Amino acid sequence: MEAKIKIQKWNNNLGISIPHLIAAELSLREGLYVNIHDKNDRIIIEPIRSNKPYNLIEMLDKITDDNIHQTIDTGTPIGNEIW
Repeated sequence: MEAKIKIQKWNNNLGISIPHLIAAELSLREGLYVNIHDKNDRIIIEPIRSNKPYNLIEMLDKITDDNIHQTIDTGTPIGNEIW
């Protein structure tokens, strides 16, 4: 698909809007990071996709006393909860 898009000023940067059909075709979504670079007078935008599956042990190893969340008190049981 090809689209003619106007470059607009966003704060101190320039920005473009990615048309919905292109975003859907490439499975782009809000919050996804991309790499952007130039090559032969072209702008290349590539989604950053992790091919590495999550590893629970590696993720748990990153928990420290400094980044662990606090206990959340949800109050006393109201129904048939078993704590």
